[in-house]
Amino acid sequence: MKRILLMVMRNIFLVPFAWFGLCYRASHVDKYTEEDMYKFLQWIDLHANKGGNVLIDVHGLENLPEKNGFMFFPNHQGLYDVLAVIEACPRPFSVVAKKEIGNIPFLKQVFACMKAYMLDREDVRQAMQVIINVTKEVKKGRNYLIFAEGTRSKNGNHVGTFKGGSFKSATKAQCPIVPVALIDSFKPFDTNTTRPVTVQVHFMKPMLYEEYKDMKTTEIAAIVQARIQNKINENITE
Repeated sequence: MKRILLMVMRNIFLVPFAWFGLCYRASHVDKYTEEDMYKFLQWIDLHANKGGNVLIDVHGLENLPEKNGFMFFPNHQGLYDVLAVIEACPRPFSVVAKKEIGNIPFLKQVFACMKAYMLDREDVRQAMQVIINVTKEVKKGRNYLIFAEGTRSKNGNHVGTFKGGSFKSATKAQCPIVPVALIDSFKPFDTNTTRPVTVQVHFMKPMLYEEYKDMKTTEIAAIVQARIQNKINENITE
């Protein structure tokens, strides 16, 4: 909470314009292209991070697939995770997140601008429809981010268990799977401090369909989880 207040106070003259623009776009998503919407979100993100003493250290941009229609699978450390990837990634993407997150002010508007899907984990039918919809959109060239842990690990830089079901859209779309290692992404919003923090975002070499087509989703999940944890262990500073 302290860092959010710092972000607001240091951007006090931009906040009314940014908030109005965000809310307007969230209510009129079809008036803007995905690229225009994403640039606006990045603009807000950059100012918020600068004001909040958050530096994004990006690695592996060369690993992003040349063509759109891929899926990110990061580890899930905190409420800040998506904002870290937005600044780090030059390519627009959307998100599949649990519905509870969709009720948090600011994140609610950001996800609306991204045309994100809010997943109700208690509603199997709705969850299956989300998988179908994401599969169709990825095949058409949209990029998506899914947290395969299902919820924040709340264990710092130790990755939780990745769930096989999170990879169903990717396997059905036969798209590249891009593991993303987040380091210290829990610190901006999930710790009560305003000290400068560097969040590392590592885009790792994608798993292509030819590599995983004969695997079960649980096997894919275990491989992606292990690769992310290894990358974190190689780059952790504490």
